[in-house]
Amino acid sequence: MFGILPNIGLPELMLILALALIIFGPGKLPEVGKAMGKSIKEFKGAVSSTQKDIIQAIDEKEKV
Repeated sequence: MFGILPNIGLPELMLILALALIIFGPGKLPEVGKAMGKSIKEFKGAVSSTQKDIIQAIDEKEKV
């Protein structure tokens, strides 16, 4: 299901969500989710940028 956590199932996911609801409360939970989504998007962008830089460096190295 998730690439990093292959052993997480539906019961574990529900437990995590229940704990998040208890810790953050129903009013704060959408804000936390939005912040996490934004962080993941920024992380993916940084990884993609780094990957492009590495590929470009390899291509330049092969041309020489």
